[in-house]
Amino acid sequence: MTTDQDSQATVAVKDNRIVVDDDDAEDELHKLLLPNLDELPVSPPSAMEFNFVTYFAPDFMKPEHDQYIYRHANGLCVIGLAAGHVAFKDEGGITAVDFNVGKSNRSEIKVTGKRKRNAQQFESNTALCKVCTNNAFYIVRCCIKGSLLEVNDRLIKQPELLNSSADREGYIAIIMPKPADWLKIKDSFITLDEYKKLRHL
Repeated sequence: MTTDQDSQATVAVKDNRIVVDDDDAEDELHKLLLPNLDELPVSPPSAMEFNFVTYFAPDFMKPEHDQYIYRHANGLCVIGLAAGHVAFKDEGGITAVDFNVGKSNRSEIKVTGKRKRNAQQFESNTALCKVCTNNAFYIVRCCIKGSLLEVNDRLIKQPELLNSSADREGYIAIIMPKPADWLKIKDSFITLDEYKKLRHL
């Protein structure tokens, strides 16, 4: 049993419950243990928001070639097209995705085992794929230097995922950068709030 010298409240543990013999102290304890309903978000954070930190690379190599980077605590980075990407402004949206860029077809890269065998090292400006609209095509790039672990080959048959869910099922690729390489480029990215202000979203 303990006594608070200022309020003279008596606190005890009885039947595995904390018992406070003072109304003011009990109110304080209530505030500490239970959240203020007015301060709770309208909806709980999604698994993506909870497990990843979101960064943006606006105007990556070309104006309005905006991409996002979701970074997981384990270092994995999910790469995709940000909402302000110029491809979304074309009438009809994105109609096709082609991973056959550079000297290899990115969709044919298969990484195996815990050691991620066959993972190819790419630079931040390396092309991942082409996204096509009715009027043009746009190159999507790695944004970070690292090992390409997988590309989202669902986009080959379902390019419409980019129009409806570019920030979720329509991601482009997963890359694992080395910690040192991540630290070198991290400060060139901006936060979600900064991106929203930049693109007036």
